[in-house]
Amino acid sequence: MTEQATRRTPGTPCWVSLMVHGLAATKQFYGGLFGWEYVPGPGQLGPYVRARLDGREVAGIGQLPPDRHLPTAWTTYLATDDADSTAELIRSCGGTVAVGPLDADDAGRVAICSDPLGAVFGIWQAAAHIGTRLTGVPGTPVWNELITRETSTVSKFYQVVFGHAAQAVVSADFDYLTLYAAGQPVCGLHGVGGALPHDRGAHWMTYFEVEDPDEAAACAAELGGHVVRSAHEGAGGRLATLADPEGAVFTVIRSDL
Repeated sequence: MTEQATRRTPGTPCWVSLMVHGLAATKQFYGGLFGWEYVPGPGQLGPYVRARLDGREVAGIGQLPPDRHLPTAWTTYLATDDADSTAELIRSCGGTVAVGPLDADDAGRVAICSDPLGAVFGIWQAAAHIGTRLTGVPGTPVWNELITRETSTVSKFYQVVFGHAAQAVVSADFDYLTLYAAGQPVCGLHGVGGALPHDRGAHWMTYFEVEDPDEAAACAAELGGHVVRSAHEGAGGRLATLADPEGAVFTVIRSDL
């Protein structure tokens, strides 16, 4: 198991969070699936909790206002040393800043953004809260991947805004780029062409480590979620794509990394 360092290289995924309509039920689902426990977090945008494993923070879940009838989805946050300047760069490169930048108590400074193809992500300038503090054990985020129509255009956006380097997976029928920060692989861009879901569009996918994806899929269904894609072997290990009771999609993987 690994406790993350106090500073994240800009462009590194550092946190994942989920805004839902039923906070209590969602806490129960992920607690049952991953063994999460919860503590209160910053409350500027409404009720919000941080999920913990072994006393260390791994993810966040917040309550949407009753009048916001929005679909639920996990949001990947990318680290920045200056949220305001990064937000300006996002705008100048064709992206959108929908919320912020704003202070989250003394935890840090945050903005919710989207890239030029509409995929939503967050930026996080850490202060007291550095983001995910634990990796390498079941129930923790292990990878983040942008599912988009094609990678060549949108990769330039992330490279300019966050300074990523990109390396292609060489395959005649697989459009995939790995993004690197400070020489380390930090996330992936997966171009799926016409297979992009019409009801979701481009989106970031969070992968959570589990011991057994088959068992995790069965557990998710028992807890009121459903299986989007059954467990199968992938390039990084055995994985399954699941949805929680409100429809937020995520992937579980027994990582071979």
